Order: sequence, then structure tokens, then C-alpha cells
Amino acid sequence: MGRLLALVRAVVLYNTIFAAALAPYLPELAREFDLSKTESGLLVAAYPAGLLVGAIPGGLLAARIGVKRSVLLGLGFTVVSSLTFALAPTVWLLELGRFGQGLSVAASWTGALAWLVTAGPRDRRGELIGRVSRAALVGILLGPVLGGAAALYGRIPTFSSVAVLGVLIIAWTWVTPGAARAASTSLKALFGAVLEPRVASGLWLGSLTALLVGVLSVLAPLDLDAAGWGTIGVSAVFLAAAAVQAFASPAVGRLADSHGRLLPVRAGLLGALAFSVALPFVDDPWLLAAVVVGTAVSYSIFWVPGLALLTDGSDAAGIHQGFGFALMTLVWAAGQFAGSAAGGALADAAGDSVPFLLVASLCALTLVAAQVRALRVRIALAGGHSTGL
Repeated sequence: MGRLLALVRAVVLYNTIFAAALAPYLPELAREFDLSKTESGLLVAAYPAGLLVGAIPGGLLAARIGVKRSVLLGLGFTVVSSLTFALAPTVWLLELGRFGQGLSVAASWTGALAWLVTAGPRDRRGELIGRVSRAALVGILLGPVLGGAAALYGRIPTFSSVAVLGVLIIAWTWVTPGAARAASTSLKALFGAVLEPRVASGLWLGSLTALLVGVLSVLAPLDLDAAGWGTIGVSAVFLAAAAVQAFASPAVGRLADSHGRLLPVRAGLLGALAFSVALPFVDDPWLLAAVVVGTAVSYSIFWVPGLALLTDGSDAAGIHQGFGFALMTLVWAAGQFAGSAAGGALADAAGDSVPFLLVASLCALTLVAAQVRALRVRIALAGGHSTGL
């Protein structure tokens, strides 16, 4: 189990290094290619667009050809996409590289998580997901460093190194024993599983997290740059945020295992609501950096229990875990695409306060729903009924 966990964390870390590198590098790309906020949003949105297109095929791959082969195929395409981004002389090739990254992650990420959850004990799923999330956040820690290196040394040497790392992880995956083939799932059963309450709740929390991250990943780097932080400073701010997230994720997972999924969900939503309202009205550079860190951390808290809810619901609905993660990939991609593209466009048209206040409203509505659900759980427990939450 330890070897498999290490491999899955490496796969997830590799995928997030490239994805997270764009945030601090975005102002430099905007200057190089003369991008508006709307165009910057479209560049950021190319990655989740690839996830969106590849989500269901990624689940099909994991279920039909096996999780190990799915991971290998996804990693191979990630290497090619990384080289495309490194060598791109035009905006559309940059976007193609980002799109290819998202498309490939849909296979490798879905396969890796399904591999781990299927092999691991059910009563530790929150903890395992939290530990994998820590690896993702370490990747996010390294991503801003990669973006800063690209600004200093150029895209070709920096992002080509990511491709070399991918080849090494492919070799590691190749020599790792594969999992037993699980029962397949029909597409009818897959979409019918959305009616299972825990699946639906997990998917909503995932899509909300993605929407929030999409808005933040476009507007926060540009706001920090305008406040005087520069590429390296923006990298440092996102580095600090990812460090806090990496420290907190396993603890959030253990809390979700021991005290139920709803407690960390409500805590994260409350923080996300407060920081989203505050961020567009902060002018001081140091205070802005602190609020960006707090916003990023609060946005990540309900992601881990949301994934744990999804795996619980996938078992209850009788679907392959790969399909459950494919559904999460689908809604994540849609949420991040909407947040990136619409967030940039709304900020161009009406200022940064509009998209942040809109996402704060969604957090408030979700918090109310979570509070109502928590009350129902307490009533059910008082009556001696099991809730699964």
C-alpha cells in the first residue's frame, strides 16, 4: 500500500506542477503576447477545457483497460503536451499545450485515484485522499517556482524539464504491479449515480471549489502584479498558500474520517465566504498577499471531504471508482473553465468585485444547505439511524 500511495502521489504531483506554474507566469505571458484579462482567462481556461473533454473518456479508460494502463497513457500525453507548451511561438499553441495537459490529466489523475481508493481501506479514505491532496499541493508549491524559473530562464528549458520528469514517472508506473480489474460500469449507471445524495454533494463541492479556484487563478496574479509584487513575488504568495494547504490537507482528511464529512465542509465554506467578500476591496500590497493566501486555503478545505463523499456514494451506487472520479473531473473542469473565462470577462466589464461577490454568494447558499443537512444528520442520529455522513 505504501508503494502504491507513493506512486499515486508522484503522478498527482507531476500533473499539478505544470498546472500551477501558469499563475505566477501569467503576467509575463500577458505582456509577451499582449493579452487582455479576457484573453488571459481563456488561456487559463484551456486546461480545464481539456479536462472537460477528457473526463468521461478518462473514466471509460480506467474501467475498460485498467487503471495502470490509463495512468500510463495519460502520462505519455502529458509529456507531449508539456513540450508543446515549452516550444509554442503563438497563443493558440500555448492554449493547445494547456488543453492537452488537461486532456491527459483526465486519464492519469482518474486512473491513479481509482487505483488507490480501490486498493485502500474504506475507513481511511479521507486520510488517503488528504495525503494525495498534500502531494497535489506540493506540486502547486513547486508550480509557482517553475513559473518564476520560466520568467527568468525561458519557457523552453523550464517546461522541457517537466517532460523529462514525466518520462521518469512513466518508468516507475511501468514496473509497479497493476490492480485487479474491477467490474465495469455502464454509462446509464454512471449518470444514474448522480442521484445518490453523497455523489451529488461531492460533485457540487468539487465544482464549487473549481469555480472559486478558476476565478482566483486569473484575478489574483494580475492584482498582485498590479500591486507591485512582480513575477517572483506572485510566485512567493502562491507558494505560501500551497504550503499552508499541504500542511492542512491530511488533517482535514482525518477530521472527515473521524467526525464526519460535513464538519470540514462547513468550516471551509465559512472561510471562503469571508475571504471572497474581502479580497477585491484590499489595496495594501502586504494585506492583499495575506488575503490571497487565506482565500486559497479556505477554497481548498472542502475539496478533501467532497472527494471522500464521492467515493462513499460511488460504492453505494455500485459504480466503478474510476467513473466516480471521472464525474468529479467533469464537474471540476466545467467549474474551473467557467471561473477562469467568466471571471476574467466579468472583471474586464465591471471590476474584480463582481466575480468575487458572485462566488461568495454561492458559498453562502452552500453553507446554508450544509447547515440544514447537518441538522438533519443530528436528528437522524438521535433517532438511531445511520447517515453515512
